Amino acid sequence: MEIISGSCRFGLWFVRVWWSGNLVWNVTFSHQPLGGPAPPEVVKFLAGHSTDLSPLRSAAATPGSPYSHIYREVLSIPYGSTATYGEIARRAGSSPRMAGLAMKRNPTPLLIPCHRVVSQNGIGGFTPDVEIKKMLIDLEQKRKSYN
Repeated sequence: MEIISGSCRFGLWFVRVWWSGNLVWNVTFSHQPLGGPAPPEVVKFLAGHSTDLSPLRSAAATPGSPYSHIYREVLSIPYGSTATYGEIARRAGSSPRMAGLAMKRNPTPLLIPCHRVVSQNGIGGFTPDVEIKKMLIDLEQKRKSYN
């Protein structure tokens, strides 16, 4: 199975994706692009033309992976909505700290939409820059309000 790497723009950032078929292994944000294409679903999503990334699967969400129970709950957050770390933790039978750790270690942001998980009293963190999280939340809320 050949792994393809590529990127697309999102504001001042490049979203770098490592993928094969419909399975995505890694997504990162960088100021440096990768040669090659990003999956078309990611490009459309980041351009605000689509709300659907479901044709793609995250390798991290595979049952039995360390945080799969938490990631399953994050996947249930509707497009354009948010949930707190505490809410996700309760639904997953875990702690807010563990939910935060799972988000920090999420290798496929966008596919496991950790940007939709916020702090009880603020937006929370996001690697490498919380501004990306704000941009993703804004993108989804604008798109949702048009529908």
